[in-house]
Amino acid sequence: MPAVVVPLAILATCVPPAAQAPAPAQARGSAQAPAPAQAPASVQAPGSAQASASRLKTRWAADVDTAAPLPEYPRPQMTRPAWQSLNGRWDYALQDGAAPQPDTWDGHILVPFPVESQLSGVSRMVSEDQRLWYHRAFRASASAGGRLLLHFGAVDFDAVVWVNGQRIGEHRGGYDAFTFDITDALAPGGEQQLVVAVLDPTDAGEQPRGKQVRRPHSIWYTEVTGIWQTVWLEPVPDVHVTTLDIRPDVDSSRVVVRVDAAGTTVGSAVEVEAVANGRTVALGAGRTGVPLTLSIPEAHLWAPGDPFLYDLRVRLATGDSVSSYFGMRKIAVAPDSTGVLRLFLNNRPLFEYGLLDQGWWPDGLYTAPTDDALRSDIETTLRMGFNMARKHVKVEPARWYFWTDRLGLLVWQDMPSGENRTPAAREEFAKELQRMVEGLRNHPSIVMWVPFNEGWGQHDTERYATWLKAYDPTRLVNSATGWTDKGVGDVVDEHAYPGPAIPERDGRRARVLGEFGGLGLPLEGHTWLSSDNWGYRTFTDTVELGRAYLGLLTQLRYLESEGLAAAVYTQTTDVEVEVNGMMTYDRAVVKLPSAPKDPASDLYGPGPTVRAVVSTSRGEGQGWRSITTDPGADWTNPAFDDGGWLQGVGGFGRTRDSGTRVRTPWTTSDLWLRRSFVLGKGPLVDPHLVVRHDEDADIWIDGTRVATLSGYNQAYSLLPLDDDARSLLTPGSHTLAVHVKNSRGGQYIDVGIVEVLPPEAPSGDGAGHLTGGGVSVMIRRPPLQDRR
Repeated sequence: MPAVVVPLAILATCVPPAAQAPAPAQARGSAQAPAPAQAPASVQAPGSAQASASRLKTRWAADVDTAAPLPEYPRPQMTRPAWQSLNGRWDYALQDGAAPQPDTWDGHILVPFPVESQLSGVSRMVSEDQRLWYHRAFRASASAGGRLLLHFGAVDFDAVVWVNGQRIGEHRGGYDAFTFDITDALAPGGEQQLVVAVLDPTDAGEQPRGKQVRRPHSIWYTEVTGIWQTVWLEPVPDVHVTTLDIRPDVDSSRVVVRVDAAGTTVGSAVEVEAVANGRTVALGAGRTGVPLTLSIPEAHLWAPGDPFLYDLRVRLATGDSVSSYFGMRKIAVAPDSTGVLRLFLNNRPLFEYGLLDQGWWPDGLYTAPTDDALRSDIETTLRMGFNMARKHVKVEPARWYFWTDRLGLLVWQDMPSGENRTPAAREEFAKELQRMVEGLRNHPSIVMWVPFNEGWGQHDTERYATWLKAYDPTRLVNSATGWTDKGVGDVVDEHAYPGPAIPERDGRRARVLGEFGGLGLPLEGHTWLSSDNWGYRTFTDTVELGRAYLGLLTQLRYLESEGLAAAVYTQTTDVEVEVNGMMTYDRAVVKLPSAPKDPASDLYGPGPTVRAVVSTSRGEGQGWRSITTDPGADWTNPAFDDGGWLQGVGGFGRTRDSGTRVRTPWTTSDLWLRRSFVLGKGPLVDPHLVVRHDEDADIWIDGTRVATLSGYNQAYSLLPLDDDARSLLTPGSHTLAVHVKNSRGGQYIDVGIVEVLPPEAPSGDGAGHLTGGGVSVMIRRPPLQDRR
């Protein structure tokens, strides 16, 4: 059959303007903030279900070009100069799932925004029994010597594609890119008809779907159906590059590249060139399908604060050429100079502190309104002092990872969750997990794969951890974040709200905190709904919120000294009724108050030493006297006679959460505790209470109340003692007394005293180690802002 290319008249429009093409690898800049404006008008079919009553939008909605939305090159890691975006206005129809292709259309939809979104111009819900149809025309004509590829960034979930009435193919999976060669289906004369039909059961099915549900509430969000990433055409030669596999080897100062090609049954000759700042640093030749090695002398390593990228040029002897890039970086788990297992980046320990990033937008749902919007979230994350984002049960368009590569943000990549109850569902999960890894494997910013979240759809954990490590040895594996650890992978991961907390040490894996925080603040005029918003703990103003956040950071720094290697704060933005974000859902306000320095900066330097003065029962159980009926007056005084109280060993309670040791059951509403201790020296250096309580607790030293705690905490917290309390801690005998109340849910109490010694100055250990796990030389950011 004769091959085709896009005709020259169209080819000229396929070459992206300079502002749209990927910029040189080392370029940096800031996104501009346009003024707010209205999104494209909604087009409703009679009787259709509204996706949401909310009309909250980001400021970037004003920049959406309805003739050419999201016009940037969609695949930055493998670029060619000739391409054509098919984004824009398409016809759409919503019909019964068993109905044939419609003869008439309900209206227009703006691709690539999901049909439920405001920016689609439709805002209609799609049930599991309905099929969403798309149609548009485009121009392309036949020419010898090439093929025409039709690319989809992502379609959720099951897509069937026709060109000129000919069924081209089907793709199942809502998060990965796919391509069809449509050359042989093109009609003469240039005018071509493209039809796409989509089925998506959302939470009525078991397929990977992340946070989407048909009835959004709480932590569950509006469903996303159909095309939600760029659709585009690309003319290529008969023999052309299809994929690149780029694997840096920092220790050997080399990069291994495999080039795969289509259109030939044997390996084609290929040349690969590595370029730094416009200068060729390595050149190699080989055959497609066979790895070839480039030596990178004195490699400039990629890291947060210095995200250096090498350009990569690939040329086939048959004429095809593509451009790409790579970063020289290494991630590993290794002991620091004190023997504590840490996360090492480029052979140096780095505390990874990130945001739980859901990747949702009030106007576009799964799809950011513009590329500047996509980039702005990453820039704001860096400005707030974070060096990492955990991409939560969602896969982003390729350009999001392009910006994390370019701007220097580490990424933990979740696999989108599904129910995975049946063999067919588990087979689908395995296929989509492999496609996710294959599609994202060349991004240096991604340092960890996370297949399972909080037990959701979790199965065959050991097998997946082993497979991921073998399939991609350049990254770490977090086999199960939160709740259901199976003892495998590179890290042990705990979730604690508000926390923070540290998992138990197992001696084989680094300890990380996969989620904590969740401090909520609804701001009027910036919420999805005007009422009934939700947060793990809700505050009334930014000052109160900021004070609580800084308190969590103080606790986090103590845990880092204890051995915590990374932490993820919930979350980047508010999402629908969740108001736990560092930013409002419309990205108009950064809730964190401005500060003279990054609040998280101390996490990247040496940490303090925490020394036990009165041990808790977290390790070895400690003896207390207890009673469950009101002991009357003066029970907190050292001279009080508690001889009739029960003797027991802490901790007390009935909650067996991570980090608790219930050695003495406590099931009543109230519990009173007393314990004597002796201090051999004084004054203490910066003494703190260390407490895990569920729920309200009051604490006394020698009859003086030193703390009143409300609510509960799923972790041990260090609470500084004021000057009056410190003055009590003199050499000699003392009494610690506790009253704790419980009204519902779990219950637990354990109390101790520590002193916090100031951090030591950084010292090298001969292997690039900095005491405390920090690499502050790698953290360089613009000033923090609370409004943009």
